[in-house]
Amino acid sequence: MKPIIYTRGQALSGILEQRIAVLDGAMGTMIQRFKLTEADYRGERFKDHPKDLKNNGELLSLTRPDVIRDIHEGYLAAGADIIETNTFGATSIAQDDYELGGLAAEMNLASARIARAAADKFSSAGKPRFVAGALGPTPKTASISPDVNDPAARNVDFEQLRAAYYEQTEALVQGGADLLLVETIFDTLNAKAALFAVDEYFEKSGERLPLIISGTVTDASGRILSGQTVTAFWYSVRHARPLAVGLNCALGAALMRPYIQELNRAAPDTFISCYPNAGLPNPMAETGFDETPDVTSRLLREFAAEGLVNIVGGCCGTTPEHIGAIRQAVEPLAARSLQREFFYKEAA
Repeated sequence: MKPIIYTRGQALSGILEQRIAVLDGAMGTMIQRFKLTEADYRGERFKDHPKDLKNNGELLSLTRPDVIRDIHEGYLAAGADIIETNTFGATSIAQDDYELGGLAAEMNLASARIARAAADKFSSAGKPRFVAGALGPTPKTASISPDVNDPAARNVDFEQLRAAYYEQTEALVQGGADLLLVETIFDTLNAKAALFAVDEYFEKSGERLPLIISGTVTDASGRILSGQTVTAFWYSVRHARPLAVGLNCALGAALMRPYIQELNRAAPDTFISCYPNAGLPNPMAETGFDETPDVTSRLLREFAAEGLVNIVGGCCGTTPEHIGAIRQAVEPLAARSLQREFFYKEAA
């Protein structure tokens, strides 16, 4: 099987072979620090919008781009190699909850441009910074019924998901993303719609960006919400030939270890990413989670020392302080090495 030739982000693969790359942390946690009001979210443009808009973080890329820029720059200053666009919930399907689905493309384009400008500001010849176009889950699932009395009921189908993700992908690439990140996957069928849309866009546009796929194990069962084990999840999405596959969200680093180990066994030929939550919810903590930057970074250092990871970062509850501590912890350690011959022998 021929190697993929990327039209953007070409340097990333070489970096991941040489060292552990650092992804940024949570967007929502940082937005909360600004204590924004309904009026901040609305701005002048949406002052008369009929729906409440507070906590629609993706809208801030249009109404308060200064806030999003400040968050990106905080993570870059802490040493992040990769920053995610503020587009986790920027599909038309998710934005329909706010009656803003028609603005999804504009949100993604603006978010990618904000992240691009921040990454370029901090990039140097010795330390390039990359923008990951984030494609998050929607509030609707193609595999699970929303009605406990009707197991066959669905509130979204594959085609609706594909169209929404295609629109998002197109805007993210046009806005300057270096790679795409399909993340926090709790329903593999949703993810397959996203991957189909991404590949469709690549075929039509001639672009080919590195792709990271990240699932989420929701509890101690070791399965994603739609029922697959980590290994089964990987075999369901590996046809997309991602640059990296990993896990994020739902669990803190301590609870994520066995599932990262399982993924290492299942995918020896692919880079591995891991960006856990900052521990367990704790309303008394500044971030809302138990694990301090020191605890999170120590645990991820252990992952690195075991040769389990190529990309590390933070999800819910993490801050630039977490990312700075993680960067320092993993910086001296070698990245997980790939078994390239495994892939090519299997392909043959």
